[in-house]
Amino acid sequence: MVRQTELLTPQLSDYLDFLDRGEMRYLPYLMYFNRPNYRSAAINTDRLGFRISHGPSGPGSAGGDRIEGPVRLLVGGSVSLGYGATTDAATIASRLWSKHAPSRPWLTFGAPYLNSTQELMLFMLYRHLLPPIDEIVIISGFNTLVMGQLTGVDVGGQEPFFFCNEYFEKMQELRARYAEPARTKRWRTGPRPPSPSVAPSAARPTTAGMIESAVGITMRNLDSWLVMAAATGARVSFALQPLATWLRETPAPQEKLLFDEFDELSDYGTWEERYGDVGSIATGAAYASALGEACARKDVPFVDTLSRLAEVTKPSDWLFVDRGHYTDEGNDVVAQVLAESLQLS
Repeated sequence: MVRQTELLTPQLSDYLDFLDRGEMRYLPYLMYFNRPNYRSAAINTDRLGFRISHGPSGPGSAGGDRIEGPVRLLVGGSVSLGYGATTDAATIASRLWSKHAPSRPWLTFGAPYLNSTQELMLFMLYRHLLPPIDEIVIISGFNTLVMGQLTGVDVGGQEPFFFCNEYFEKMQELRARYAEPARTKRWRTGPRPPSPSVAPSAARPTTAGMIESAVGITMRNLDSWLVMAAATGARVSFALQPLATWLRETPAPQEKLLFDEFDELSDYGTWEERYGDVGSIATGAAYASALGEACARKDVPFVDTLSRLAEVTKPSDWLFVDRGHYTDEGNDVVAQVLAESLQLS
Protein backbone atom coordinates (compact mmCIF):
# COMPACT_ATOMS: atom_id res chain seq x y z
CA MET A 1 0.00 0.00 0.00
CA VAL A 2 1.37 3.39 -1.02
CA ARG A 3 1.49 5.89 1.83
CA GLN A 4 0.00 9.37 1.60
CA THR A 5 3.37 10.91 2.39
CA GLU A 6 4.85 9.17 -0.65
CA LEU A 7 2.03 10.40 -2.87
CA LEU A 8 1.60 13.94 -1.57
CA THR A 9 4.99 14.85 -0.11
CA PRO A 10 7.69 12.64 -1.67
CA GLN A 11 10.31 15.31 -0.81
CA LEU A 12 10.03 14.38 2.87
CA SER A 13 12.21 11.33 2.21
CA ASP A 14 15.13 13.72 1.62
CA TYR A 15 14.44 15.47 4.92
CA LEU A 16 14.22 12.19 6.82
CA ASP A 17 17.65 11.28 5.46
CA PHE A 18 18.93 14.78 6.27
CA LEU A 19 17.79 14.37 9.89
CA ASP A 20 19.11 10.83 10.35
CA ARG A 21 20.12 10.71 14.02
CA GLY A 22 23.01 8.43 13.10
CA GLU A 23 24.42 11.26 10.98
CA MET A 24 23.64 14.10 13.40
CA ARG A 25 26.41 16.68 13.57
CA TYR A 26 27.36 17.83 17.06
CA LEU A 27 29.07 21.20 17.47
CA PRO A 28 30.75 23.01 20.36
CA TYR A 29 28.43 25.31 22.33
CA LEU A 30 25.48 24.88 19.95
CA MET A 31 25.01 21.12 20.61
CA TYR A 32 23.92 20.18 17.09
CA PHE A 33 23.52 21.69 13.63
CA ASN A 34 22.75 20.83 10.01
CA ARG A 35 24.83 18.37 8.05
CA PRO A 36 27.38 20.24 5.88
CA ASN A 37 27.65 19.87 2.10
CA TYR A 38 24.42 17.89 2.00
CA ARG A 39 23.04 17.31 -1.48
CA SER A 40 19.58 16.20 -2.55
CA ALA A 41 16.75 17.29 -4.81
CA ALA A 42 14.89 18.93 -1.93
CA ILE A 43 17.54 20.38 0.40
CA ASN A 44 21.17 21.44 0.00
CA THR A 45 23.61 22.94 2.50
CA ASP A 46 26.93 24.73 2.30
CA ARG A 47 30.29 23.78 3.84
CA LEU A 48 29.08 24.75 7.33
CA GLY A 49 25.57 23.35 7.12
CA PHE A 50 23.56 26.48 6.30
CA ARG A 51 20.78 25.88 3.80
CA ILE A 52 21.20 27.62 0.47
CA SER A 53 18.71 30.36 -0.42
CA HIS A 54 17.87 31.51 -3.93
CA GLY A 55 17.15 34.98 -5.27
CA PRO A 56 17.32 37.05 -8.45
CA SER A 57 21.12 37.22 -8.30
CA GLY A 58 21.58 33.50 -7.68
CA PRO A 59 22.16 31.32 -4.60
CA GLY A 60 23.52 32.47 -1.27
CA SER A 61 24.26 31.16 2.21
CA ALA A 62 26.11 32.18 5.35
CA GLY A 63 28.90 29.67 4.73
CA GLY A 64 29.08 30.13 0.98
CA ASP A 65 30.64 32.82 -1.17
CA ARG A 66 30.42 36.14 0.60
CA ILE A 67 27.51 38.30 -0.57
CA GLU A 68 27.82 42.04 -0.74
CA GLY A 69 25.67 43.47 2.03
CA PRO A 70 23.45 44.45 3.44
CA VAL A 71 21.64 41.14 3.81
CA ARG A 72 18.66 39.94 5.77
CA LEU A 73 18.46 36.90 8.04
CA LEU A 74 15.57 34.53 8.60
CA VAL A 75 16.31 32.99 12.00
CA GLY A 76 14.64 30.02 13.66
CA GLY A 77 14.35 26.26 13.80
CA SER A 78 13.05 23.90 11.16
CA VAL A 79 10.55 26.48 9.85
CA SER A 80 13.39 28.88 9.08
CA LEU A 81 15.33 26.00 7.53
CA GLY A 82 12.37 25.28 5.27
CA TYR A 83 11.66 21.68 6.27
CA GLY A 84 9.12 20.32 3.79
CA ALA A 85 9.90 22.57 0.82
CA THR A 86 10.33 20.72 -2.45
CA THR A 87 13.46 22.71 -3.34
CA ASP A 88 15.80 25.29 -1.83
CA ALA A 89 14.07 27.92 -3.98
CA ALA A 90 10.74 27.26 -2.22
CA THR A 91 11.76 28.08 1.37
CA ILE A 92 10.48 31.18 3.17
CA ALA A 93 13.85 32.90 2.84
CA SER A 94 14.00 32.18 -0.88
CA ARG A 95 10.44 33.40 -1.44
CA LEU A 96 11.24 36.62 0.42
CA TRP A 97 14.40 37.12 -1.64
CA SER A 98 12.93 36.23 -5.01
CA LYS A 99 9.40 37.63 -4.72
CA HIS A 100 8.01 39.32 -1.62
CA ALA A 101 10.95 41.42 -0.34
CA PRO A 102 13.66 41.20 -3.00
CA SER A 103 15.53 44.45 -2.36
CA ARG A 104 18.07 42.58 -0.19
CA PRO A 105 19.39 38.99 -0.18
CA TRP A 106 17.83 36.72 2.44
CA LEU A 107 19.93 34.07 4.18
CA THR A 108 18.54 31.05 6.01
CA PHE A 109 19.84 31.02 9.58
CA GLY A 110 18.22 28.04 11.23
CA ALA A 111 18.21 24.32 11.90
CA PRO A 112 15.76 21.68 13.14
CA TYR A 113 15.30 21.31 16.90
CA LEU A 114 16.81 24.69 17.82
CA ASN A 115 15.22 26.49 20.75
CA SER A 116 15.30 30.24 21.37
CA THR A 117 18.68 30.14 23.09
CA GLN A 118 20.30 28.01 20.40
CA GLU A 119 19.01 30.39 17.71
CA LEU A 120 20.86 33.18 19.49
CA MET A 121 23.98 31.05 19.90
CA LEU A 122 24.00 30.26 16.19
CA PHE A 123 24.17 33.97 15.39
CA MET A 124 26.89 34.55 17.97
CA LEU A 125 29.02 31.74 16.55
CA TYR A 126 28.76 32.71 12.88
CA ARG A 127 28.14 36.47 12.85
CA HIS A 128 31.75 37.05 11.76
CA LEU A 129 30.99 35.43 8.40
CA LEU A 130 28.20 37.83 7.54
CA PRO A 131 28.28 41.08 5.59
CA PRO A 132 26.33 44.07 6.99
CA ILE A 133 22.79 43.16 8.06
CA ASP A 134 19.72 45.38 7.95
CA GLU A 135 16.95 42.96 8.99
CA ILE A 136 16.82 40.03 11.40
CA VAL A 137 13.46 38.25 11.33
CA ILE A 138 13.04 35.50 13.91
CA ILE A 139 10.23 33.05 13.12
CA SER A 140 10.03 30.70 16.05
CA GLY A 141 8.20 29.81 19.24
CA PHE A 142 7.04 26.21 19.22
CA ASN A 143 10.27 24.50 20.29
CA THR A 144 10.73 26.82 23.26
CA LEU A 145 7.10 26.31 24.28
CA VAL A 146 7.03 22.54 23.95
CA MET A 147 10.35 22.09 25.76
CA GLY A 148 8.52 23.48 28.78
CA GLN A 149 6.93 20.04 29.10
CA LEU A 150 10.32 18.64 30.08
CA THR A 151 10.62 19.12 33.83
CA GLY A 152 12.82 17.56 36.46
CA VAL A 153 16.00 18.10 34.40
CA ASP A 154 18.70 20.30 35.91
CA VAL A 155 19.79 22.64 33.11
CA GLY A 156 21.37 25.21 35.38
CA GLY A 157 18.58 27.72 35.00
CA GLN A 158 18.85 27.61 31.21
CA GLU A 159 16.38 26.56 28.54
CA PRO A 160 15.85 22.81 28.01
CA PHE A 161 16.81 21.59 24.56
CA PHE A 162 15.92 18.64 22.38
CA PHE A 163 17.77 15.44 23.33
CA CYS A 164 19.01 16.96 26.60
CA ASN A 165 18.09 13.77 28.46
CA GLU A 166 20.54 11.89 26.26
CA TYR A 167 23.16 14.56 26.90
CA PHE A 168 22.84 14.37 30.68
CA GLU A 169 22.80 10.58 30.64
CA LYS A 170 26.13 10.59 28.79
CA MET A 171 27.52 13.19 31.16
CA GLN A 172 26.60 10.99 34.11
CA GLU A 173 28.43 8.11 32.46
CA LEU A 174 31.46 10.37 32.19
CA ARG A 175 31.17 11.38 35.84
CA ALA A 176 31.05 7.73 36.83
CA ARG A 177 34.17 7.02 34.78
CA TYR A 178 36.13 9.60 36.73
CA ALA A 179 34.58 8.90 40.12
CA GLU A 180 37.11 8.27 42.92
CA PRO A 181 37.39 4.79 44.40
CA ALA A 182 34.87 4.48 47.20
CA ARG A 183 33.88 8.08 46.28
CA THR A 184 36.16 9.51 48.96
CA LYS A 185 39.45 11.34 49.18
CA ARG A 186 41.38 12.26 52.25
CA TRP A 187 40.75 15.96 51.75
CA ARG A 188 37.03 15.62 51.03
CA THR A 189 34.69 16.52 53.85
CA GLY A 190 30.98 15.87 53.77
CA PRO A 191 28.96 13.73 51.36
CA ARG A 192 29.42 13.79 47.60
CA PRO A 193 26.73 15.97 45.96
CA PRO A 194 24.05 14.04 44.12
CA SER A 195 24.02 13.84 40.33
CA PRO A 196 21.33 15.89 38.60
CA SER A 197 18.16 14.11 37.62
CA VAL A 198 17.70 13.31 33.95
CA ALA A 199 14.18 11.90 34.14
CA PRO A 200 11.28 14.21 33.29
CA SER A 201 8.79 14.68 36.07
CA ALA A 202 5.55 12.77 35.86
CA ALA A 203 3.71 16.00 36.65
CA ARG A 204 3.09 17.96 33.47
CA PRO A 205 3.20 21.75 33.86
CA THR A 206 0.10 23.74 33.03
CA THR A 207 -0.19 25.20 29.56
CA ALA A 208 -0.45 28.68 31.06
CA GLY A 209 2.78 28.05 32.96
CA MET A 210 4.49 26.83 29.81
CA ILE A 211 3.42 29.95 27.91
CA GLU A 212 4.68 32.20 30.69
CA SER A 213 8.02 30.41 30.78
CA ALA A 214 8.44 30.37 27.00
CA VAL A 215 7.64 34.07 26.70
CA GLY A 216 10.11 34.88 29.49
CA ILE A 217 12.90 32.90 27.82
CA THR A 218 12.15 34.42 24.43
CA MET A 219 12.20 37.96 25.79
CA ARG A 220 15.44 37.31 27.67
CA ASN A 221 17.04 36.21 24.42
CA LEU A 222 15.48 39.09 22.51
CA ASP A 223 17.29 41.45 24.87
CA SER A 224 20.56 39.91 23.71
CA TRP A 225 19.47 40.07 20.07
CA LEU A 226 18.76 43.78 20.47
CA VAL A 227 22.15 44.45 22.05
CA MET A 228 23.98 42.65 19.24
CA ALA A 229 21.82 44.08 16.47
CA ALA A 230 22.33 47.63 17.74
CA ALA A 231 25.99 47.42 16.74
CA THR A 232 25.00 46.53 13.17
CA GLY A 233 22.01 48.84 12.79
CA ALA A 234 19.76 45.90 11.99
CA ARG A 235 16.11 45.82 12.98
CA VAL A 236 15.01 42.73 14.93
CA SER A 237 11.48 41.39 14.47
CA PHE A 238 9.73 38.35 15.89
CA ALA A 239 7.05 36.21 14.20
CA LEU A 240 5.27 33.31 15.86
CA GLN A 241 5.63 30.25 13.65
CA PRO A 242 2.15 29.00 12.75
CA LEU A 243 1.08 25.45 13.50
CA ALA A 244 -1.73 23.78 11.59
CA THR A 245 -3.62 23.11 14.82
CA TRP A 246 -3.17 26.70 16.00
CA LEU A 247 -4.56 28.02 12.73
CA ARG A 248 -7.78 26.06 12.15
CA GLU A 249 -9.88 23.30 13.62
CA THR A 250 -10.36 21.37 10.38
CA PRO A 251 -7.33 20.74 8.16
CA ALA A 252 -7.44 20.95 4.38
CA PRO A 253 -8.24 17.60 2.68
CA GLN A 254 -4.60 16.81 1.84
CA GLU A 255 -3.51 17.80 5.33
CA LYS A 256 -6.04 15.48 6.95
CA LEU A 257 -4.73 12.52 4.94
CA LEU A 258 -1.17 13.30 6.00
CA PHE A 259 -1.96 14.05 9.65
CA ASP A 260 -4.01 10.87 10.08
CA GLU A 261 -1.21 8.81 8.58
CA PHE A 262 1.42 10.44 10.81
CA ASP A 263 -0.68 9.62 13.88
CA GLU A 264 -1.15 6.02 12.74
CA LEU A 265 2.56 5.43 12.07
CA SER A 266 4.08 7.46 14.90
CA ASP A 267 6.20 5.62 17.46
CA TYR A 268 5.46 8.38 19.99
CA GLY A 269 1.67 8.41 19.96
CA THR A 270 -0.78 10.71 18.24
CA TRP A 271 -0.32 14.48 18.13
CA GLU A 272 -2.93 14.90 20.88
CA GLU A 273 -1.23 12.30 23.07
CA ARG A 274 2.14 14.00 22.67
CA TYR A 275 1.14 17.63 23.04
CA GLY A 276 -2.36 17.74 24.51
CA ASP A 277 -3.88 21.21 24.57
CA VAL A 278 -0.50 22.79 23.74
CA GLY A 279 -1.51 22.29 20.12
CA SER A 280 -4.99 23.80 20.45
CA ILE A 281 -6.28 26.97 18.81
CA ALA A 282 -6.82 28.48 22.27
CA THR A 283 -3.18 27.90 23.20
CA GLY A 284 -1.97 29.39 19.90
CA ALA A 285 -4.06 32.50 20.45
CA ALA A 286 -2.95 32.88 24.07
CA TYR A 287 0.71 32.39 23.13
CA ALA A 288 0.49 34.89 20.27
CA SER A 289 -1.18 37.45 22.54
CA ALA A 290 1.43 37.04 25.29
CA LEU A 291 4.33 37.27 22.83
CA GLY A 292 2.80 40.31 21.14
CA GLU A 293 2.38 42.17 24.41
CA ALA A 294 5.92 41.31 25.53
CA CYS A 295 7.43 42.38 22.18
CA ALA A 296 5.49 45.65 22.31
CA ARG A 297 7.08 46.48 25.67
CA LYS A 298 10.49 46.16 24.00
CA ASP A 299 9.46 47.98 20.80
CA VAL A 300 10.15 44.81 18.82
CA PRO A 301 7.88 44.40 15.79
CA PHE A 302 5.75 41.29 16.21
CA VAL A 303 3.87 39.33 13.54
CA ASP A 304 0.85 37.34 14.66
CA THR A 305 1.04 34.93 11.73
CA LEU A 306 -2.03 33.04 12.95
CA SER A 307 -4.43 35.95 12.55
CA ARG A 308 -2.77 37.13 9.34
CA LEU A 309 -2.88 33.68 7.72
CA ALA A 310 -6.52 33.35 8.69
CA GLU A 311 -7.17 36.57 6.77
CA VAL A 312 -5.33 35.69 3.54
CA THR A 313 -6.00 31.94 3.16
CA LYS A 314 -9.04 29.73 2.66
CA PRO A 315 -9.87 26.64 4.77
CA SER A 316 -9.25 24.44 1.72
CA ASP A 317 -5.74 25.81 1.05
CA TRP A 318 -3.11 23.11 1.46
CA LEU A 319 -0.50 24.85 3.61
CA PHE A 320 1.08 22.10 5.74
CA VAL A 321 3.08 18.94 5.03
CA ASP A 322 2.72 18.07 8.70
CA ARG A 323 1.31 19.99 11.63
CA GLY A 324 4.41 22.16 12.02
CA HIS A 325 5.91 22.59 8.53
CA TYR A 326 4.71 24.01 5.26
CA THR A 327 4.13 23.15 1.65
CA ASP A 328 5.65 25.36 -1.02
CA GLU A 329 2.38 27.31 -1.08
CA GLY A 330 2.50 27.59 2.70
CA ASN A 331 6.05 28.94 2.63
CA ASP A 332 5.05 31.47 -0.01
CA VAL A 333 2.05 32.79 1.90
CA VAL A 334 4.05 32.98 5.16
CA ALA A 335 6.71 34.96 3.28
CA GLN A 336 3.98 37.25 1.96
CA VAL A 337 2.60 37.78 5.47
CA LEU A 338 6.05 38.60 6.84
CA ALA A 339 6.82 41.05 4.06
CA GLU A 340 3.50 42.84 4.34
CA SER A 341 3.36 42.90 8.14
CA LEU A 342 6.92 44.17 8.52
CA GLN A 343 6.70 46.45 5.46
CA LEU A 344 9.71 44.82 3.84
CA SER A 345 10.58 45.97 0.36
